[in-house]
Amino acid sequence: MSEIERDVCVVIGSGGMGRVIARRVGQGRTVLLADRNPDALEPVAAAMRDDGFTVETCAVDVTSSDSFQELAQVATSLGPVRFVVHTAGVSPAQGSVAQILGVNILGPSLMLETFANVVSPGGAAVVIASSAGYLDVGPLDRDTIEQLCRVPATELLDLPVLAVDRFASGSPAYRISKRVAQLRVRGAVRDWAARGCRVNSVSPGVTATPMGREERDASNVAAARLISGSAAGRSATAEEIAEAVAFLFSPSASFIYGADLLVDGGAIAAIDSGLLSLTS
Repeated sequence: MSEIERDVCVVIGSGGMGRVIARRVGQGRTVLLADRNPDALEPVAAAMRDDGFTVETCAVDVTSSDSFQELAQVATSLGPVRFVVHTAGVSPAQGSVAQILGVNILGPSLMLETFANVVSPGGAAVVIASSAGYLDVGPLDRDTIEQLCRVPATELLDLPVLAVDRFASGSPAYRISKRVAQLRVRGAVRDWAARGCRVNSVSPGVTATPMGREERDASNVAAARLISGSAAGRSATAEEIAEAVAFLFSPSASFIYGADLLVDGGAIAAIDSGLLSLTS
């Protein structure tokens, strides 16, 4: 460890959004980049080091509790953990229903459970969810919502509402996976607050990252309409999402707990007000 102990910022997911967020919130800190693919980590880390960042890497399987425990051990060995950002996810164009539910639900849930006992007092975490979580996910009664918020992560995928055979395709599975990510943040608020920490989520709209482009290229009419029908009339940039994360980590957000910050250029507002339809 260096003579001057730096705070640690853990960024889970080294894709387009993760690497931009790491640069935005990692200045003056030790950045621990984590991803399932070790080969993808080193080029990102090397580029950041070339630009003056202090960066370490760690492989992680976001569907494994043991893997998260190992990640937490690496993080604490580097210094006091101040911030955690979970960006890892699978889109409908990238995986099966089972993969979408596993990565997008277990990942944030296991992170929240594991790092609730790790982040230093005064620290915070942000889960990257999606504006898709605001779209139709079917009826969710109060008991189901409470279960989705608080059931232990390892039991989540056993809930009937998350059964793989309920979903005809990846899109509805993706929507509910992101809704659950938002709910898990709410359910974790008290546990994190007991340690003097905050946790929130950010729900981007269609964003100009490799994942976002892959969705648009997959003949995704809904993605195109979310862009053209939004108030902004364009995709978000990864830098704009990173600014939202930085705000939630800042003292200016000190009274924000368990919130979801919707950063979608006004697309959901247009849907809710009847100005935008994704089906006609």
